[in-house]
Amino acid sequence: MKFKILILFIFIQYRCPAQQKQVVNNEVTAYSLQTKRDTIDFIVVDKAPREKKPIFLWCQGSLPVPLYMNFENYGLWLHGGGIANFDYEKIKKHYHLVVISMPETPLIVDEANLNNEKWYYGDSPNKNIPSVAFQKANYYQNYITRAIKVIKFLRKQKWVDNAKLVVAGHSQGSKIATGIAVNYKHVTKLGLFAANPLGRIDQSIRKLRKEAEQGKISWELADKQIEEQYEYFKAANDPEKIAKDPSLLAWNTLSDPIITDWLSFNKPIYLAYGTNDITSDFCDLIPLYFIRQKKNNLTYKRYFNLEHNFFEVNGQNEPDHTKPHWTEVMDNFLQWTLVP
Repeated sequence: MKFKILILFIFIQYRCPAQQKQVVNNEVTAYSLQTKRDTIDFIVVDKAPREKKPIFLWCQGSLPVPLYMNFENYGLWLHGGGIANFDYEKIKKHYHLVVISMPETPLIVDEANLNNEKWYYGDSPNKNIPSVAFQKANYYQNYITRAIKVIKFLRKQKWVDNAKLVVAGHSQGSKIATGIAVNYKHVTKLGLFAANPLGRIDQSIRKLRKEAEQGKISWELADKQIEEQYEYFKAANDPEKIAKDPSLLAWNTLSDPIITDWLSFNKPIYLAYGTNDITSDFCDLIPLYFIRQKKNNLTYKRYFNLEHNFFEVNGQNEPDHTKPHWTEVMDNFLQWTLVP
């Protein structure tokens, strides 16, 4: 009998990741799940989660941007995968807002360890190239696996209402959110912001074509550079080259189209994008796919003259950072999630 109990104890230890938590900056509860191969840091935006509410999981975009930045003259600042751009206090009234740290990226990073674009470069000798550890962890399935482990942990907490689960993401995060939704049956609503239905690498080709159409570059140069994109994508699909250059891994796993995934998800989907966002160019055609499949679970919202991060654009089609619209965009989505 004692032997059986010992075996059961070992089994539980192996299956259940160790968990630590701490309150950060008196505003969030940070958790750390220790698994055999990974440490998964994430935050619940509540210093003492007790009230029973559903989970709203926000998936941030690309690059190893930390959830917290520690500035010398300011102190701790919650970036939270981009939630600082909108009024997340409104979300907190209805949901437990959760954000998972990027892989191989500390929860809190000092200003000295951030590059000019405010992402963590780790031990990379070049501040503009992520660490090799991040490159090796920066692939599609890893994000999905990590997120599902976090969700499973949260669903066991007394303060979580499991009747509803909203998953949303911006840019690359929209692809991650899609992957979670189609691989985890408990997701009830899916939010997509500035999503690229065709994956990733196609936007580089479309950008070159537009620049040629607008006379910014010659067609000869566009042709040459488009061919270079093809060669780069060939390398990203060559296992031997990926082994030598792990930065190719993301381009391999994050460039697959996700239209089929959207069509396979039979619960409500919300798609929001700026009309001046080349990443989202193809979103105007997505309703046609749903019409063809006789599906009516898609809600979409175009934001006129806004770019990838929902800033207005000026006459040169450049973002005007004095005119943000993330609050409006997220408020509209929040109201949509609250409709039964």
